[in-house]
Amino acid sequence: MICAVWLLMLDIMFFCSNLVTFLPTTEDAMQTFRHSPGKPDVVGFYDMRTSSVQYVVSDPVTRRCAIIDPVLDFDEKSGAIATHHANELLDYVASQGLKVEWILDTHPHADHFSAAQYLKEKTGAPKAIGAYVTQVQALWKDIYNWPDFPDDGRQWDHLFVEGDTFHVGEIEGRIMFSPGHTKASITYVIGDAAFVHDTLFQPDGGTARADFPGGNAHKLWDSIQAILALPDDTRLFTGHDYMPGDREPEWESTVSVQRETNIHLQDSPTAESFIALRNERDAKLPMPKLILHALQVNIRGGDLPEPEDNGRRYLKIPLDALPGAAWDDEARS
Repeated sequence: MICAVWLLMLDIMFFCSNLVTFLPTTEDAMQTFRHSPGKPDVVGFYDMRTSSVQYVVSDPVTRRCAIIDPVLDFDEKSGAIATHHANELLDYVASQGLKVEWILDTHPHADHFSAAQYLKEKTGAPKAIGAYVTQVQALWKDIYNWPDFPDDGRQWDHLFVEGDTFHVGEIEGRIMFSPGHTKASITYVIGDAAFVHDTLFQPDGGTARADFPGGNAHKLWDSIQAILALPDDTRLFTGHDYMPGDREPEWESTVSVQRETNIHLQDSPTAESFIALRNERDAKLPMPKLILHALQVNIRGGDLPEPEDNGRRYLKIPLDALPGAAWDDEARS
């Protein structure tokens, strides 16, 4: 009887020792269940003046982050430059104990100045964009009559091409070439989040225009279809929100929601009908008010023009360079 009890006790001790071996520690359990692998934290910052959305994308485990499409404040009436929005990003990064690994632009923007250069100077993080930016540089150097402008992308630290991978902390990102809105547009897919810039807006806002120099509605359709081929639960983060119906700003959806409810995709479910819809709408849109101001900064990677001998910087505005003037009463006021 004593032997049997002793053997039973030995069995229990052996079982418990193995249980301790295989159970995760409290710290391991928190890391396993607090955050899903490949699911970055995403915080959007909305700029009311340009209807643009900037993002801080972070790995919750390593506290590393990327900043996407940062805005440098510019007042076209006074010519004033400010860093209010960029500093808001930096304040958030500091408050969360994050370290910036990348400063990313999805394309050379036509409606705001990029704050990439300013943020690089503040954080030391590299600037990156799609390698196809060289095509946009070549196009706009001609518009600005800059024969000596270097159109090889040297203004950035890294140029991405289709299929490239990179990391934000331990979360892998990859590059999708997404032309149509511009020749250089790319999508950043970071874990389960895709930053789709000016392709898809929120479902009630439809899709982006494709009539800028180098834009193409057919290529935009193809880019949208590639984005919609991502897994259904992929989170999609847009580059703009124009608040249709005067609702509050929004910038997050999913592939399945876009596929099922995007107003332009519902109205025009084929390439032919979408191209017709996009071309008809774009023909009625005026050019963005900052396009001639912004491109000469943004094809420099957000670097402002060099000061002239009086210490002041100047922008160059070509006359009669683009179609799409809005000669209505509002435009004349």
